[in-house]
Amino acid sequence: MSWLFLATVGQLINAVVAFLDKYIVTDEKALPRPFVYAFYSCLLTGFWVVIYFIGFIPGLSTIGVPSFANIESPTIQVIGMSFLAAYTFFMALVSMYEALKHAEAVNVMPVIGAVSALSTFGMSHLFLNTPFSANFMWGVIVLSLGTLLVAQTMPHRSIILNLLHSGIFFALHFIAMKGLFMETSFDDGFFWSRISFVVFALSLLMIPAYFDKITEQTKKTSKKTGLIVIVTKVLAGVAAFLLLKATDLGDVAVVQALDGLKFVFILAVTIAFGALLPDAIVRHEARPKEVLRRVLYVAVITVGYFILFL
Repeated sequence: MSWLFLATVGQLINAVVAFLDKYIVTDEKALPRPFVYAFYSCLLTGFWVVIYFIGFIPGLSTIGVPSFANIESPTIQVIGMSFLAAYTFFMALVSMYEALKHAEAVNVMPVIGAVSALSTFGMSHLFLNTPFSANFMWGVIVLSLGTLLVAQTMPHRSIILNLLHSGIFFALHFIAMKGLFMETSFDDGFFWSRISFVVFALSLLMIPAYFDKITEQTKKTSKKTGLIVIVTKVLAGVAAFLLLKATDLGDVAVVQALDGLKFVFILAVTIAFGALLPDAIVRHEARPKEVLRRVLYVAVITVGYFILFL
């Protein structure tokens, strides 16, 4: 199934993006303010409208490449859900980057993913009338156990609050995008959501306090960091497109369950290449008990994902 391959590659890229995000918000010479980084993340998301120009190449639109021919004038519902998707995505990023600034990606991402999965299920039932699966309660129990294991490694309570906030708002973002695709087509919804991301980001510059914060941090950012940010957001955009396309082509429940692969990839990179990564990305810890503990809680959360979506 091609869509399973797309989802797997998307999660692998997301694992790489998590490490790059960790570096960017942790290194004081990079872009340490989560709010500013979230601003540029939303702004650069609009870059993906260029994929529609590829659709002009004969034959590519038939294999799923978005086309301008499928874009329609947006209704008020499409505009509303697009901006809701942009707002919730921005808020989720701010909290996630704040957590990444103070904790490792291997600790942060599993909790956010678990909270997002549980919240998405609840909101899907509430807003989209999606029935709970027979294994829902078992999945909730296993996911909650895995989340509790990870949460015990967090040094500050404020990080836990950031993780909960980020997970809930990522769930709201997913619900908004799901509603958008139900309201219109994939090509139309993806286009207007990307445009809304850019408009929302630019609107933040109209608030003097935000404008000063963004411009001040931007002036301190080197060209090297700017290049890293662009590369990171391009990779994040590729991952997002692959996952959304997999959702469009295949089973949305399975695609969501494959989010657990991201935790596996993050853990694998941490164990295999941790000694080679900068201190800003990982806390170098070689104790076997530490490695075993990480393998345990990532395994528990991954199993919980698959039970939840069976």
